[in-house]
Amino acid sequence: MQNLVVGIDIGGTNTVYGFVTEAGVCIFHASFYTPNYPVFENFVRELSHHIQFNFISFSSHYKLIGIGVGAPNANFKTGCIEHAVNLAWDKQLPLSKLLKEYFKLPVILTNDANAAALGEMYYGGATQMQNFMVITLGTGLGCGLVMDGKVYNGHHGHAGEVGHVIIRDQGRSCSCGRKGCLETYVSASGIKRTVSKFLAKYDDKSVLRDIPFNKISAKKLAIAAYGGDKVAIESFEYTGKLLGKALANVAAINNPEAIFLSGGLAKAGDLILKPTFYHMEENLLSVLRGKIKLEISSLEDNAGVMGAAALIFSHLDESYTSTSTKPSSV
Repeated sequence: MQNLVVGIDIGGTNTVYGFVTEAGVCIFHASFYTPNYPVFENFVRELSHHIQFNFISFSSHYKLIGIGVGAPNANFKTGCIEHAVNLAWDKQLPLSKLLKEYFKLPVILTNDANAAALGEMYYGGATQMQNFMVITLGTGLGCGLVMDGKVYNGHHGHAGEVGHVIIRDQGRSCSCGRKGCLETYVSASGIKRTVSKFLAKYDDKSVLRDIPFNKISAKKLAIAAYGGDKVAIESFEYTGKLLGKALANVAAINNPEAIFLSGGLAKAGDLILKPTFYHMEENLLSVLRGKIKLEISSLEDNAGVMGAAALIFSHLDESYTSTSTKPSSV
């Protein structure tokens, strides 16, 4: 039987899980709506049932050897989700412990952006890189840092919280309790707030005026922008400008070879990539200009799932790490 790992990517909007082989093939993936489960224990039970039910059809050929999880504010060192402001559960949550009780398998938990970074390192565009960043643009903004071939967790396990760097004094209110955080402007939820602002600012016709605020999505914005909608285009330009400046600041600290964008907002492609790259280059130290790549992740929807799976393989399967030319992950 072949070994198989469950990779789980928990987001503020959707939870995605998949079955990944040692060769890096995701043979199955599915998702469900995270906010449907305001009680954390019910969420874990539902997630476990989803996995158990869908694994049945693969159980004759595959053996589950572990579960890797990426989640906002997840602490690799404690196995807990700790006060994740973009999730409904606002306390310390022992996710690793609860999943172990359901499956009797090793469970490793890390920050969702760190999981995405592992996905790039093992299966994506960073397989030959030692220093890079992954920016996740979902409900919030996350940042996975890989430095000298290792994911950087920081002393307390919460490194890379770029989404909570304050860029506007007394700016937009953030779910973390502060004001002006980057992710209130640069994220799938942040760009919606920008759209609302621009709809009030401009008198131009816009298809977005006919869409209720809670129904606006990054996909609908991208469709509108590619169709020439001024408000949508301006919203992406503004978002890219702020992101580009922020990346220039972070790059001055960790000097990455490349930066990868992933998540729902990154699916807009050049709409977000071009303004971000332009403003990053404009604000980089001169010694760094023209040297840092900015790319959309090639892993698309599965970046978090693949990265969570890589977390397990890199820790549990000695043959995987001993025969691989890839660096140690954590």
